[in-house]
Amino acid sequence: MSRPAAGQGPGASHGPRSRSRNAPRAAAPRPSPVAPHTLRARRLHAAYGDCTALDGVDLELPPGRVTAVVGPNGAGKSTLFHCLAGTLRPARGQVLFGDRDVTRLAAHARTRLGIARTFQQLAVFPSLTVAENVRIGAEQGRLPDPAAVARSLRLLGLDGPVRALPTAGLPTGTLRRVELARALAGSPRVLLLDEPAAGLDTAEVTALARVLRALAADGTALLVVEHDLDLVADLADIVHVMTAGRIVASGPADRVLDGGAEGGGGGGA
Repeated sequence: MSRPAAGQGPGASHGPRSRSRNAPRAAAPRPSPVAPHTLRARRLHAAYGDCTALDGVDLELPPGRVTAVVGPNGAGKSTLFHCLAGTLRPARGQVLFGDRDVTRLAAHARTRLGIARTFQQLAVFPSLTVAENVRIGAEQGRLPDPAAVARSLRLLGLDGPVRALPTAGLPTGTLRRVELARALAGSPRVLLLDEPAAGLDTAEVTALARVLRALAADGTALLVVEHDLDLVADLADIVHVMTAGRIVASGPADRVLDGGAEGGGGGGA
C-alpha cells in the first residue's frame, strides 16, 4: 500500500486554515450596549390611508444629547414624534426605552416612565394658574416631587408674581415656558419638544436654548422638531433630515444643514 505523500497525512498541516482543535477562537463581536433610558425607534412604519407617513424609520435619542429632526411639511416628522410620545401606534416597528418595548404603551404610561413632551399647539389649562399648571406635570411625571414645581418655575423664570396668574390671556412666549416647566416638573429622562420656539421672540429663543443646553448637560435626552433652523444649528448635537417618510441625511448640524438644505433640511420641521 502506498503511503500518503508528504504533507497529506492525517496529521499534516494544510496551511493557514488548519488549527488545533483546542486553539482559542476569536470572540464574536458584542453589540454596543445601549445606555439606560435611551429612547429608540426601530423600523417604524405608519400610513394614513394610501399615504405612507413613515417608511422604516430608525432613530436614537441618547441621554445628554440634543437631537433635531427637520424637513419639509409632510415629511413624517409629526408622525414620528407621535409614535415616540405614545399618541400614535405605528403599523410596524418598535419603540424601545432602554431595553423595554414601549410600542403599545399609552402616552400617560410613558410619562410615568420618564418620557415627557410639549405640544405644537399650546395645551395649558386656561382657568388654572401658572403654578397649578406646572403642579399637574409634577403629579403625572416620573417622580411626584413637590420640590420639582418650584425648581421648574425658577428654571423657566416663572417664579415671580406670574406664578399666581391664570394662564388665560398670557402671552405666547410665557405659555411656552409654562408648558415646558410643566413637562420638566415630572423629572423626565427624555424630553420631546414639538416646535418649542413657535411664537417666541429672539430673546425668548435665546433663553430657551440656554435652558435646553442645561437640561442636556444634566443628562436629559432631548428631541427637537423645529422650524427655526438657526435654533437647530445652535443647539443640536445631531440633525436628521426627513423626506417622504424617511430619514435621508444625518450628522452634525453644520454639515447636514449646510449640505442638505435644498434636499429637505431647509424646509423646516
